Amino acid sequence: MANPLQFIQQVRSEVSKVVWPTRREVALTTVMVFVMATLTAIFFFLVDFLIRTGLKGLLGFFS
Repeated sequence: MANPLQFIQQVRSEVSKVVWPTRREVALTTVMVFVMATLTAIFFFLVDFLIRTGLKGLLGFFS
């Protein structure tokens, strides 16, 4: 196990290699996540609606 000073030096060395996203990249990615979450919610709503409608029709047919 490395001593604490050596560990901190290694951490600083690794953090300096990180390529941080620009403000524009963060904003664009955030918008894309919201759009995809909205599209996914709409898709599952439609699938749920179709299954529910189909089952109601099927069960109503037999009763």
